[in-house]
Amino acid sequence: MNTNAVSPEATTAVHVLAVDDDASMRQMIADYLGDNDIQVSTLDGGRGIAEIMARETIDLVILDLKLPGEDGMQIARRLRDESDVPIIMLTGRKDEADRVMGLELGADDYLTKPFSPRELLARIRALLRRSRAQQTVADGLARIRAYRFEGHELSVRLRRLTTRSGDRVALSNSEFNLLVAFLAAPQRVLSRDQLLNLSRLHNDEVYDRAIDVQVGRLRRKLGGTGMQPQFIRTERGVGYVFTPEVETVR
Repeated sequence: MNTNAVSPEATTAVHVLAVDDDASMRQMIADYLGDNDIQVSTLDGGRGIAEIMARETIDLVILDLKLPGEDGMQIARRLRDESDVPIIMLTGRKDEADRVMGLELGADDYLTKPFSPRELLARIRALLRRSRAQQTVADGLARIRAYRFEGHELSVRLRRLTTRSGDRVALSNSEFNLLVAFLAAPQRVLSRDQLLNLSRLHNDEVYDRAIDVQVGRLRRKLGGTGMQPQFIRTERGVGYVFTPEVETVR
């Protein structure tokens, strides 16, 4: 039998769908997330997912790997074919091969049972931050023709950077992706992890340990010098900030 539980804060901006055949697990998730201002709907299996997602705006799905009937693998594959909703998969300790398969099928993260509800909440928040940041950059690439800053212009469609004097600056794929990430969130501190995720939205060349190298290369191409780069400021121990004001051309 399918069940549905909604937190008291029905107007909250975040709505999570938890799919697990263990009633006590569903209740724990609903109670803890509800206490933290997250609306929760629960199901005991795959039936009803399409109906809920058609009726409600679901921001994230918590999906048990082992379900009767249609299992978590099949559901994850179907969800990923139909939407970009973030998925956290719940697995047992001995299911390493299944965890890998789940991630390959499109799950964004996983938790091993038993787990702390506090850790679940932290992972949900981190995944939603990443998802929303990616949507911002994706929206930029889909709807914005160009970004302008300090006399420079980056044509998104042509992937071309032009300086104030009209010179073209050659950018690698990873440098272009990194610059778009900065331009989509100007004057905001972006951590290395955020820059990694935003850059990987378009290309897999940028790796965590190479972010600093890529930022250094981008600074040089943008005209920064020495210890005081013109456009990208380092926030020690936190990340980087793109300092100029940015104008978008749609």
